[in-house]
Amino acid sequence: MKQGLRILIVGTADTKADELQFMKRCIEAQGASAAIMDVGVLGVPSFQPEYTNGSVAVAAGTTLAAIAALGDENAAMTQMAQGAVKLTLDLYRAGQVHGVLALGGTMGTDLALDVMAALPLGMPKLIVTTVAYSHLIAPERLAPDLMMILWAGGLYGLNTICQSILSQAAGAVLGACSTVVVSVPNQPRVAIGSLGKSCLSYMVRLTEGLTARGYEPVVFHCTGIGGRAMETLIEQDQFVAVFDFALGEVTNHLNGSVVSAGPSRLEGAGRRGVPQLVAPGASDMIDVQSWLPLPPRYAVRPYHAHNRLIGSVITTEDERRELARTIAAKLATSKGPTALLLPRHGVHEWDRPDQPLHAPQAHAAYMDEFRRCVQDPIELHDLDVHINDDSFVDAALAIFDRWVAEGKIPAGVRKRSLRKVLSTS
Repeated sequence: MKQGLRILIVGTADTKADELQFMKRCIEAQGASAAIMDVGVLGVPSFQPEYTNGSVAVAAGTTLAAIAALGDENAAMTQMAQGAVKLTLDLYRAGQVHGVLALGGTMGTDLALDVMAALPLGMPKLIVTTVAYSHLIAPERLAPDLMMILWAGGLYGLNTICQSILSQAAGAVLGACSTVVVSVPNQPRVAIGSLGKSCLSYMVRLTEGLTARGYEPVVFHCTGIGGRAMETLIEQDQFVAVFDFALGEVTNHLNGSVVSAGPSRLEGAGRRGVPQLVAPGASDMIDVQSWLPLPPRYAVRPYHAHNRLIGSVITTEDERRELARTIAAKLATSKGPTALLLPRHGVHEWDRPDQPLHAPQAHAAYMDEFRRCVQDPIELHDLDVHINDDSFVDAALAIFDRWVAEGKIPAGVRKRSLRKVLSTS
C-alpha cells in the first residue's frame, strides 16, 4: 500500500456516528489514516469529527445557526453541500486527502453527489447509499468514475450485514487509492460516442485512424451513463475533439426512456467550443428494459431484444422529425466547429434492408428533416453511405484532417516505437 494515504469520510455524524467511526477503524487497521467530515445540521455528534459541521457551514459562507434557521431540510443540506464541496476541494488541493468515502440515505447521497462531481477524474470516490444506481439519481449528477455500493440493512444500527457492506466500501476506496493510475495523457484525446460493435462497428476503423494520426481515442458506450460520462469530461476540457456518432440517449430522453443521459446530452462540446463531428447513429430507436413487458403504445412496433437487459423499438416518422429538430437546435448553439454527417442508407446495423428495424420511408423523412433544419455555420455532409460503411469513416476523418490543417484541432503526437525508446535509453 502507498504510504501516507488519507481518506476523507463524509456523513452526518449526529445520526451515523457508529457507521462513520467503524469505516474509519477499517481504514486505519490497514495502515492508512482517515478523517471524518460532519455534514449534519441539527444534532450533536457523540464524538469529535476532524471537520465539524460548523466548519462546513463556514466554508459555505454562512453559519450553522443560519442554516438551521432555514427550517427546511432540503435547503439546509443544499447549503451544507456547498460547504462540503469547497472544504473537500481545499483539502484535495493541499494534498491532505487522497480519496473520499461518503455514507447516506437519500439526504446524504444528495450532498455526496455534489462533492464527488467536483473532484477530478482519477481521485477515488465511493458512496455507500440506500439508493445505489437508482433511477432517482439524475444521470447528470454522476461523476464519471464514481463507485457506489448499496447500503443494505444499514438504515438504523451497525448490524453484521451493515458491517460487511461498510468494510467492503472502506477497502474498496483504500484499494483504489493504492492502485490508481493518474490520468495524464501523452497525446491529445478525442472522444467517440458509440454502442457495441454488433450495432455500430464504425468505431473500429475510426479508433485505428485516430491512433495512426497521433491521438488517443476514448470510446464511450452511450447507454445512459456512458453518454453522461462523456459529457462531463467534455465539460472538463479533456478532449480536443468529439466524434458524437451515437445519439440514442437524446431519443430516449425525448421519449421518456430510462436509458437517458439527461436533458443536456449533445450540448457540452457546443457550449465549450470543442470541435465536434456529429451523426445520428442508433438514434431511430427507443430503448426499453427487455425484462419488462413492452408498454402498450409500443406493442405493434418492430422490436429488437439486444439481450436480457435492453431492447429497442423503432421510432415513427413523426418522432424522427421531432428528434431531428431537437438535435439541430442543440447544434445551433455551438460555439466551435460543428459538422453533421447524414448517412442516407442507415444509422445502425439493425436498420439494414435484411434486418428487423429497417424502415426506409421513416429514415428518409428523418434525413429530410435534418436537411430542412440545419443551418450555417453548421457543416452539413449528406453522405450516400451507411454509418457502418468504411466510406463513412473516411468522410469523417477527412473533415477531421481538414480541421487539423486549419488549426481548429491541435496536431496529433505520434508515439515513438518501443524499439526506438529502448535503443536510446
